Amino acid sequence: MANQQLFALRGLSCASCASRVEAAVQAVPGVQACSVNFAAEQADVRYDANQTSIAAIQAAVDAAGYQALPVQDPWEAEDDSQERHRQSRNRHQLEQRVWVSGFIASLLVIGSLPMMLGISIPGFPMWLHDPWLQLVLTLPVMFWAGRSFFINAWKALRQHTATMDTLVAVGTGAAFLYSLAVTLVPQWLTSQGLPPDVYYEAIAVIIALLLLGRSLEDRAKGQTSAAIRQLIGLQPKTARVLRQGQEITLPITEVQVGDVVRIRPGEKVPVDGEVIDGRSTVDEAMVTGESLPVEKQAGDEVVGATLNKTGSLTVRATRVGRETFLAQIVQLVQQAQASKAPIQRLADQVTGWFVPVVIAIAILTFVLWFNSVGNVTLALLTAVGVLIIACPCALGLATPTSIMVGTGKGAEYGILIKSAESLELAQKIQTVVLDKTGTLTQGQPSVTDFLALGDRDQQQALLGWSASLENHSEHPLAEAIVRYSETRGIALSTVTDFEAIPGSGVQGQVEGIWLQIGTQRWLEELSIDCAALQDSWQQWEAAGKTVVGVAADGQLQAILSIADALKPSSAAVVRSLQQLGLQVVMLTGDNRRTAEAIAQAVGITQVLAEVRPDQKAAQVAQLQSRGQVVAMVGDGINDAPALAQADVGIAIGTGTDVAIAASDITLISGDLQGIVTAIQLSRATMTNIRQNLFFAFIYNVAGIPIAAGILYPLLGWLLSPMLAGAAMAFSSVSVVTNALQLRRFRPAPIR
Repeated sequence: MANQQLFALRGLSCASCASRVEAAVQAVPGVQACSVNFAAEQADVRYDANQTSIAAIQAAVDAAGYQALPVQDPWEAEDDSQERHRQSRNRHQLEQRVWVSGFIASLLVIGSLPMMLGISIPGFPMWLHDPWLQLVLTLPVMFWAGRSFFINAWKALRQHTATMDTLVAVGTGAAFLYSLAVTLVPQWLTSQGLPPDVYYEAIAVIIALLLLGRSLEDRAKGQTSAAIRQLIGLQPKTARVLRQGQEITLPITEVQVGDVVRIRPGEKVPVDGEVIDGRSTVDEAMVTGESLPVEKQAGDEVVGATLNKTGSLTVRATRVGRETFLAQIVQLVQQAQASKAPIQRLADQVTGWFVPVVIAIAILTFVLWFNSVGNVTLALLTAVGVLIIACPCALGLATPTSIMVGTGKGAEYGILIKSAESLELAQKIQTVVLDKTGTLTQGQPSVTDFLALGDRDQQQALLGWSASLENHSEHPLAEAIVRYSETRGIALSTVTDFEAIPGSGVQGQVEGIWLQIGTQRWLEELSIDCAALQDSWQQWEAAGKTVVGVAADGQLQAILSIADALKPSSAAVVRSLQQLGLQVVMLTGDNRRTAEAIAQAVGITQVLAEVRPDQKAAQVAQLQSRGQVVAMVGDGINDAPALAQADVGIAIGTGTDVAIAASDITLISGDLQGIVTAIQLSRATMTNIRQNLFFAFIYNVAGIPIAAGILYPLLGWLLSPMLAGAAMAFSSVSVVTNALQLRRFRPAPIR
């Protein structure tokens, strides 16, 4: 029996931790698949209930040095105030460690300037250079601020693996033990003719910088559950239920299937159900993404958390609580987030062999020198030099410094990049899936065409009369006509005998003229001849637009087309994406005719239309199953599952908060050019990171043999730990300097 269970994980500190948890769970007999999301700190496990259990999976995670807590209910688990308090407390503690270690590191660097520069500085407070004071200052950095590195290194050792934490623990541990020995027995080195130098400042600087990187990463991770909380917040808290002939207000949790619910204009629909009485328009943008509200009457279905606009509805509940459409959206977003495997950074990938090799070289160096010259001091200094020069300061800075500059540069162009993984993966995108409404289009209906008989003055007057009549209607198409008239500075007139005919149009008297605005079917039922403007009417409808006719005193005088207009940059952005070698797909819940008309206008050949939100995520997954790295661009709640499912989710900042929270990258201004800029920035950043990693590794490859004394037999030159520390600092400076080159990034203009 195949079961699926989501676990909240505790104790993860890096992407390697996620890999170890994944490996430990997959080793449990009966586990069919395990996907660990480091950013969300979750594991999605599929297992055979006849062969294993939740307890067995938890035991495997515990044995790996971590903790797994079953998420029994996404609604309760993600709205758990205690969990949010725990995360906030941990984040605060990490920030404290960053500040304390950074302050102490600054003092230690100042105190070590004479040693590092090899000169005497007049007026320098020499008491800062006292090794005993530096030892006292270093202890809290080592055993309080940096203790997580040593704890995680021990966990990795128990699992027979190595991580960045292992490198930090070995390097700083070796430097600390050596410095401690120098502090306790300095005469031991001076008797050998060697300077009694300590390296406490290197320890503090390394730990402070890496903690800063962890803190920045933790802040990004803290946003992953925001999408779930905001989705749950859309659910109305109460509902007006008719029981025993009385209308009572009940908490939404007490509404049952079969209850009759009354919904007033402007209220959210509390449950999924069927309309049994009333007529209204309902804004279902969160379901379909379509900006135009849908008319509802007896027999139609309504979806919970959608907005009732104009009339009162009486609805019989068919799905409540966690069976509603909104609850399913929550589960889809949660599952898609848990299924996203984090990108394993190159620096973490190489540590599996790099650390054991470095340690082996250090041991071999000690043994060879001790056996060849019999000088334990010389042997120890060369071994410590190997460990210090191999300490991963540059390696640890290679990625985060470029990411920090890259994300800052993105912010300058209105691009909010939420994590290093998002920026890293964006350069691998092969397919870009674009939502229609609010992404390619403006997101609200507007008048795109107006054709009227008569001269200019007559046309202006007719438009003003139409807007005056529609100003009395609550229909969204009416709002578009009124806005269109207002932009042309046309004053509204007095209307009498106004009447709205549901599903057909409106009529009334304006300045003594009987005016009717509505569908062709309705006008023809009133014996109004529409032949004069028939060609344009059909042409506009073929383009996917909604067309209404305007009749004055029984004669058709004008037609207006209303549509969700394209954004000015849409076509150019699609063209630029295609020029970058990317496949562009349009995905929408709208009808196929409208979708294909929009796609043709912007140059998209592949269209997926009439797709519901759950199907959107499935469509993205299908593209991924073909080996494609997929980016999803959207703005609505209905896009949230697909944004989470995609390798890179890009949200339009002018859209809903939920879509933004579920995404990896947000275009703050809503300008689609940000899609092209984000991909170009990702490519530039990854090129910069590869350069940084080259600098870091080439320094290690060249520095380790020199520190081991390979030049001593030939030139009599030995790399002291002090010079090893200086070389390590130089490599860090080279990495940071190269990362700052990203500040010159300029996106290529779209054409």
